[in-house]
Amino acid sequence: MTIREQYLLRDDVVFLNHGSFGACPKPVFECYQAWQRELEAQPVEFLGRRHDDLTRDALATLGNYLGTDGSNLVFVPNATTGLSMVARSLDLDVGDEVLTTDLEYGALDLTWAFISEKTGCEIVPVALPLPMTDTDAVVEALWAGVTDRTKVIFLSHVTSATALLLPIEQICTRAREAGILTIIDGAHVPGQIPLDLEALGADIYSGNLHKWLSAPKGSAFVYIHPDWHAKVDPLVISWGSDGDTLFERTRWQGTRDIAAFLTVPEAIAFQHAHDWDTVRERCHALAVETVNRVCDLTGLTPLSTPDFYGQLVAIPLPDTVNPEQLKHDLYEQFRVEAPITTYKNQVFIRISIAAYNTPSDIDALIKALEALL
Repeated sequence: MTIREQYLLRDDVVFLNHGSFGACPKPVFECYQAWQRELEAQPVEFLGRRHDDLTRDALATLGNYLGTDGSNLVFVPNATTGLSMVARSLDLDVGDEVLTTDLEYGALDLTWAFISEKTGCEIVPVALPLPMTDTDAVVEALWAGVTDRTKVIFLSHVTSATALLLPIEQICTRAREAGILTIIDGAHVPGQIPLDLEALGADIYSGNLHKWLSAPKGSAFVYIHPDWHAKVDPLVISWGSDGDTLFERTRWQGTRDIAAFLTVPEAIAFQHAHDWDTVRERCHALAVETVNRVCDLTGLTPLSTPDFYGQLVAIPLPDTVNPEQLKHDLYEQFRVEAPITTYKNQVFIRISIAAYNTPSDIDALIKALEALL
């Protein structure tokens, strides 16, 4: 059985949008449903007696996968929730600055605008050099925005609309030396880019597990460095929120279905069973080929060199393109599912090369673009 046959995706769609919501393999989804059935068979036993041990075990497995101890992790339904939880916990004031970039996910831009309105802090977005070809140039461009009022650096590990892989480790190292808190949006990273949180050095890191790890929807995490355990408020103030440890204070967020969290170890096992390092290499090579073929078609320059993207890539399109119309026509006429994004009036097609994608999927994309452009 091929990897494609192990996913639940429809056969009549060329699915090049794994990056939006992910897609769950059959054995992982079956595990998810089994946990749900077990919960419903005896809800009081499951949530009242087994909840904590089950959650701890799942966090321990996830921690091992992410290169940290499970006690530094909190399960949340999505990365935006985890980052919002942290942002609302910060002790910011008038005159403080949060340094970020102009490449961030729109929902998080709204989060920081909310924090600014509530606290009086200033959000300082920096424009990074594009096309992105030099790591040092990216780091220096960001660092040029640091002042003696910079309290937080917030940025994406992989940007959303432009799919750029930013040099987070170098930035976190420099920020720690300067005593600046780093908060990283890793929504697109777990499962796509190898991740070692302790080596990375971020103070806060939130990532989705339902995207590239292919866990069920509603599974994500926030990593909190031990120095910040006591400083981050729980997502929900409920039973245990007055506890001494991070787990005690965040474990109970009200009655909820935790099956998606408990299925994360199965998603990790699925990737181990299919030699995911090799899968990543194959997918990245196909992503590079896709960039070259689309740019050959349009005559436009790639947004970056291949070092700055993994399996997710944004490819520029002519400025005559109507984004909504192209997205509609790709799907309705050619059954190609791919998002059309924009950044500073430049239109991009954002392509996800997941484990189940093949060169024939890219052939179908190119055929569609040849007709529609």
